[in-house]
Amino acid sequence: MNAVTLIATAAMGLESIVADEVRDLGYTDLRVENGKVIFEADPSGIARTNLWLRTADRVKLLVGEFKATSFEELFEQTKALPWTNYISKDAEFPVIGKSVKSTLYSVPDCQAIVKKAVVESLKQSHKIEWFEENGPLQRIEVAILKDIVTLTIDTSGTGLHKRGYRYLHNEAPLKETLAAAMIKLTNWNADKPFVDPFCGSGTLPIEAAMIGQNIAPGVNREFAFEHWDWYKKEWFDFALQEAEDLAKYDQPLNILGSDIDHKMIELATNNATEAGFPDQINFKQMQAKDFTTKDEYGVVVGNPPYGERLNEKGYVENLYRELGRTFRPLETWSIYFITSNEHFEKLYGAKATKKRKLYNGNIRTDFYQFWGKRPPKK
Repeated sequence: MNAVTLIATAAMGLESIVADEVRDLGYTDLRVENGKVIFEADPSGIARTNLWLRTADRVKLLVGEFKATSFEELFEQTKALPWTNYISKDAEFPVIGKSVKSTLYSVPDCQAIVKKAVVESLKQSHKIEWFEENGPLQRIEVAILKDIVTLTIDTSGTGLHKRGYRYLHNEAPLKETLAAAMIKLTNWNADKPFVDPFCGSGTLPIEAAMIGQNIAPGVNREFAFEHWDWYKKEWFDFALQEAEDLAKYDQPLNILGSDIDHKMIELATNNATEAGFPDQINFKQMQAKDFTTKDEYGVVVGNPPYGERLNEKGYVENLYRELGRTFRPLETWSIYFITSNEHFEKLYGAKATKKRKLYNGNIRTDFYQFWGKRPPKK
């Protein structure tokens, strides 16, 4: 197998960041669409992208794409695809689906027809009549948009935001992929201090530490493709060795995560240890308004409470005013906050240099960016 077409799925608003990550891995033959980045790779790219993509949700293997406006077309064209190249005799291959603005709008019917077509294709190839489906998971997705059918196999298994370090978290955790995207948007690097004044379970500081030391976010977890019969172990071993060679474990880090709740500090400390940073991140119980620094330059990234509940409104508005009084004077620091509160700039007391629409789960938010003065060029 010389080449495969892969699809890295992305939350709304993060497609360009995912595309940059794909290019950084050397895959330049790509196109960006709503919610996904499509690109060509050799088979080792399945392992490399799953290991390295910090801001993508999943990596899917494209099996085929075609137009279908009838169930007969869906069945015949699905059956004609080379399923035997990817799905083994014992594989478990459930079918999930979605349909948007298409003639074939019944998702359960489409799933059933695709499943039947794949079974018929595999019967002919594997020369058997019954599939036990007690082997590795190879989940198929049928996605239909404006009558164009896209058939993929999920290579990731659990979503890529599951890095493997956050066994416990607070009630409203920031998704690891969104946290990484927020840090990417700051252009922070390990030469500067990084501060999260609302660290919760530690997601932003831990993601910053992984970025700062160039550690692949997927090195401590499993993926679906690892268990596939056709996927060579040497491809995965190559990707793992590459990740190990590129990691900068000796890179010093100046990262602070603080929170008003001592239980969150304990939780964040435990998660950081699980992620491999037992001593590299400093966690401190502290109110955001008490932050002070002697460092001339640095970056603050925070996910403060949004005040979506009525009983929180007054508290949050006062908190945002305090944030302004604390961080506005830091003219050489760059400050970034994400919130759904439309009055943030007014309460903070300054207009953002730039703001970007992002989605925290299903909540539409803005990422407010207050750029500090740049250090003089050396």
